[in-house]
Amino acid sequence: MSDHTEFQEEEFSATFNGKTILRILAQTKAHWPWVLGFLLMITLVSVLDSYFTFLSKRIIDEGIGAGNREVLIGIMKQYALLTIVQAGGVFGFIYLTGILGERVRYDLRKKMFDHLQKLSLAYYNQTPVGWIISRVTSDSDRVAELVTWGLLDITWGVMNILTSAYFMVLINWRLALIVGAIIPVLVVVASWFQKKIIREYREVRKINSKITGAYNENITGVRVTKSLGREKANLEEFGELTGEMYKSGYRAAWLSALFLPIVQFITAIALGSIIWYGGLQIEIGGMTIGGIQAFVSYITFMLFPIQDLARVYAEMQHSVASAERIFSMIDEVPTVVDLPKAKAPKSLQGDIEFDHVDFAYDDEPENPVLSDFNLTVKRGENIALVGPTGGGKSTIVNLVCRFFEPTQGKIKIGGKDYTRYTLHGIQSRIGVVLQTPHLFSGSVRENIRYGRLEATDKEVEEAAKLAGAHHFVSELEKGYDEEVGEGGVLLSVGQKQLVSLARAVLANPEIFVMDEATSSVDTLTEALIQQGMETMMKGRTSFIIAHRLSTIRRADRILVIENGKIVENGSHAELLRKRGHYYRLYTQQFREELSRAQDPFMAKLAEAEPESN
Repeated sequence: MSDHTEFQEEEFSATFNGKTILRILAQTKAHWPWVLGFLLMITLVSVLDSYFTFLSKRIIDEGIGAGNREVLIGIMKQYALLTIVQAGGVFGFIYLTGILGERVRYDLRKKMFDHLQKLSLAYYNQTPVGWIISRVTSDSDRVAELVTWGLLDITWGVMNILTSAYFMVLINWRLALIVGAIIPVLVVVASWFQKKIIREYREVRKINSKITGAYNENITGVRVTKSLGREKANLEEFGELTGEMYKSGYRAAWLSALFLPIVQFITAIALGSIIWYGGLQIEIGGMTIGGIQAFVSYITFMLFPIQDLARVYAEMQHSVASAERIFSMIDEVPTVVDLPKAKAPKSLQGDIEFDHVDFAYDDEPENPVLSDFNLTVKRGENIALVGPTGGGKSTIVNLVCRFFEPTQGKIKIGGKDYTRYTLHGIQSRIGVVLQTPHLFSGSVRENIRYGRLEATDKEVEEAAKLAGAHHFVSELEKGYDEEVGEGGVLLSVGQKQLVSLARAVLANPEIFVMDEATSSVDTLTEALIQQGMETMMKGRTSFIIAHRLSTIRRADRILVIENGKIVENGSHAELLRKRGHYYRLYTQQFREELSRAQDPFMAKLAEAEPESN
């Protein structure tokens, strides 16, 4: 498997996808009472807005123009009462929309988080962290905004246009026809702009994912950046990415900004026609002063909803682009799944057998890592895997843990194909300690307890003692309640490794895996880890991957893996007597260690712990 796989962002067509819109709206299905509530509220407010204009016409024509004081007072009372009702409606839709937005955002992020935990390890090998973070954060915000405030603005705009049209027809149907004539023109204009805008917004979301990924890489690799003096070069690379996003964002904003003036120009033509034609109607006695004033108010009143719909329409393109990427992640199918009739195993304490196993990673199917691989590990046996990098050692343990599955052949545990067991049933019974230990933000105690939340404080401390971590933890200012920082940054690599080992001890797994767990620690920490390993391996089937051969001399069997094949197999003493691959590896490493011990400067370096913070 290649170390660097360039992630290819999905490409979406510029054609407007109605299915995506429906799927976005489906996010509100579980909260339909809130949706119905705010839609009714905004409808009420919109109808009252138009009705107030009609009341203004009546005030001019029936009250002021006719000199009828009683009618004027009656209309004003009605106006005042409806204003109070409208204020309550405004409060109601703002409150309901805010609540709905938070619920949709929560549901969407929860759905993504839950799905991410179900995806196979292959997905994370191929997908940048920044891409995933963009989906869960900024993209989910845009979708939530569309189905709440965007839907609210659409409802308000449509209802204002419809109610305005109704009252205009009521006042003068001929003038209303002039207004209706501009609607098809606006539809054609909107359709043209939609295709252009969504293409640019899709490009913006695509580049935004790359920028988030670049942020993540630069922050996590800040030590390497500073040690190599790469700040200026990184800034230039980052500038190229942001420059691309600026160009796409600028084009999208320019098109969105151009859309509004064109809409205004078209509606201004209609407004001029109304005023001209309405003026003629007044001269020949066809309309009242209040009528023409109301008509002008309605056409102006329609202008703002049209502008608002144009704005929402432009934003909707951005939201659709975000939604397409969210749904593409949610639709991602795990490569390793439970079979329909899979059951949790009662125990994994049995022989493990690789039966003519072939395996290749998805990104390199033409380069299989294992071909016709056969291996039987007896129950309770301690197996060590050594050999050159890329030979297949980690692939073997990844297959045992069922992070991946064979492309051909079978892996059996206790004589049964392990695909008949559930993933959780297998992985909850396997303890893994990795080369680069990962700790979570929180205390030392919380990190040890991570794999067994019901464990007592006494059990946590006992596990730390067995793993060799208790001594350094007890010397911390707050002991087991000491914060480890994000990723365990407040601890040295050796200390993180000991905490990681204690976590595995507490989980009490039936199969134990150590993947290069001592390659980045000093000799003293290595000795502590070896003591913890011996505790863990008692009565358990164990797989140990190590470059430091001193850590595996006590293994029951040592397998030398090269090019996906077992080239040597035996105990430490047996392999040394063969004077083959293992003998050469061991003697070469022994000579290097002896050389460092004889060189005062190298010996001093060897005694230091370079990983400590």
